[in-house]
Amino acid sequence: MPVTFGVEEELLVVERLHGRPLAAGETVVEQARRLLDGERDPETAVEHEFKREQAEIGSEPCRSTDELRRQLIELRTAVAAGATTSGAAVAALGTNPFKVRPTATEDERYLRMTAEFGLLARQQLTCGQHVHVGVASRDEGVGAIDRLWRWLPTLLALSTNSPFWQGQDSGYASFRTVMWELWPTAGPSGPFGDAAGYDAAVADLVRSGAAMDEGMIYFDARLSAKFPTVEIRTADVCTRLDDAVLIAALCRAMVGTAVGQWTRGDRPDAPPPQWQRAATWRAARYGLTGGLLDPSSRQVIAAEDALAALVAELRDALEDTGDLELVRDGIHRVLTDGTGAERQRAVFARTGSLAAVVADGVRRTAGEG
Repeated sequence: MPVTFGVEEELLVVERLHGRPLAAGETVVEQARRLLDGERDPETAVEHEFKREQAEIGSEPCRSTDELRRQLIELRTAVAAGATTSGAAVAALGTNPFKVRPTATEDERYLRMTAEFGLLARQQLTCGQHVHVGVASRDEGVGAIDRLWRWLPTLLALSTNSPFWQGQDSGYASFRTVMWELWPTAGPSGPFGDAAGYDAAVADLVRSGAAMDEGMIYFDARLSAKFPTVEIRTADVCTRLDDAVLIAALCRAMVGTAVGQWTRGDRPDAPPPQWQRAATWRAARYGLTGGLLDPSSRQVIAAEDALAALVAELRDALEDTGDLELVRDGIHRVLTDGTGAERQRAVFARTGSLAAVVADGVRRTAGEG
C-alpha cells in the first residue's frame, strides 16, 4: 500500500482590487477555519504564517493524488472565501511582485526571530510548497534525506514561480529560493548517516545561534519536527493545482526510491556542497528555460533531458503508487504551457501591470483559467 503524503502551501494575502500585499493574514485564517467542515481540524488545516501578508493551508495525510487534490481544492476554496470578508484575496505565488515591507505576525516566536535575524527576517515574504512523506523510522527518514540531493534541483526548476521581487523582474525564475537561502540553515545539507548524525547536526546549529530551535532547521529536506515524515521544502508554491499535485507525486516517489536505496545499503555518494549549491542556483535562475546540472555527469544538460532522467530514475516508485502517467502528463503540460514563472512574465509582458500578474494568480489559485 502506498505510503501517505501531504502538502502545506504558503499563500499570499493581497488586496482584492489592486493585488498589493495586505496584512490581513490573521483575519483570513480565522474566517477560513469557520468555513471548514467538521471532519477536519481547523487549527492545523489553516494556520498563521511568519508574516501577516500570508496564510498557510495543510492537507491531512493522503494515500492517493485524487485524495490530495480534493483536500487542496477544499482548503484553497475555504481560504479564498475567508479572505473576501476582509476585502482580500489569496494567491499561490512564490513572491509578491509589488514593493512590500512585510509585517511579522504577533507571535512571540516570530517576534524573537525578527529581533534575532534583523533585516534577513524583516524582508522575508516568500511562499513555498512543503511536501511531507511518511517514513517508518527516523533512521529511514535520514537515509532518504541523504539520497534526495540528486533530484531536488530538477524539482525546483519544475516548480519555479517567483520571478518578481520588490517591484521588478529579478532575472530569476525562483527568486524565492535566493531569498530563502539567506537563512543560515537553508539549502542543501548532509549527508548525516543516521538519526543520531542528523540530531547532532541540528544540535550544533541551534547551539551556534544559526537556528533558535528545531523548527528553524530549513534544510531542503528535513525530518519534520511535528510528524513522522520527511519534509521536502524545495519547491515554490504552485499557482496551478495540477502542478502542486505533480510536485507532491514526485516527492513521494523520490522518498520511496531513496528509502529503497537506503534499505539495499547503496551509498548516498553525495557531491561536494558547492556543486549542490550550483545545481540549485541554476534551477532557481533559469527554471526550465535553461540547462540544468546533471547529477551523474555534473554537466549542464537540457531541462527536458533532466526531467526525462528524473522520471526514469523514479519509474518503479511511480508505478507502485499509480502516478507514472500523472507525472508524465504533468511534465508534458509544464513543458508545453510553461512554469509559473514563465506565466507571470507572459502576463506582465502582455499588460505591463504587476496588478494583472497578481490578479491572474488569484484566479488560477481558485482554479479559474
